[in-house]
Amino acid sequence: MSDWKMLTLVGEDQPGIVGQVTNALYQGGWNLGEASMIRLGGNFTIMLMVSGSGAVEPVLQPVATKLGLHMHVDDIAGSLHQHVVPNIQVRVAGADRAGIVAQVTAVLAEKGFNILELESDVAGSSNRPVYIMHIQGYSELPLELIEEALDNLGDIDVNVSPIETLIG
Repeated sequence: MSDWKMLTLVGEDQPGIVGQVTNALYQGGWNLGEASMIRLGGNFTIMLMVSGSGAVEPVLQPVATKLGLHMHVDDIAGSLHQHVVPNIQVRVAGADRAGIVAQVTAVLAEKGFNILELESDVAGSSNRPVYIMHIQGYSELPLELIEEALDNLGDIDVNVSPIETLIG
């Protein structure tokens, strides 16, 4: 089993970030594991599991400096192939206001719902912002019980549906 590190890089979005970061890691002898990379609010964020010997910071610092990226590295106990397959998705939309994420995720946590992925965006206009959130997760409870728990959240529209998985 490898010793993994979680590498986080954040900076202003620009072409070439992924290519330059992954090439520096490859050239420095680092292996890539699972990754999440996304553009948020004009910034690009990378969360990447890496394994290798020595320190990863000296390998990446020249690229991070050149691209204006903030870098953070943590030792982690994780490993590959630990996937939980999501079986339920929750879609939320409503007038943007403070507390939507906290309200929805608290109800889900109370029902033992394991959030595996959460994405959100603010659409509409600055005068009429609309908050949109997509959650994928796993629950041992029937979909109807999750749906019922989310029914009383007031001014937001919540849609709960199964995720169809194809196995085989």
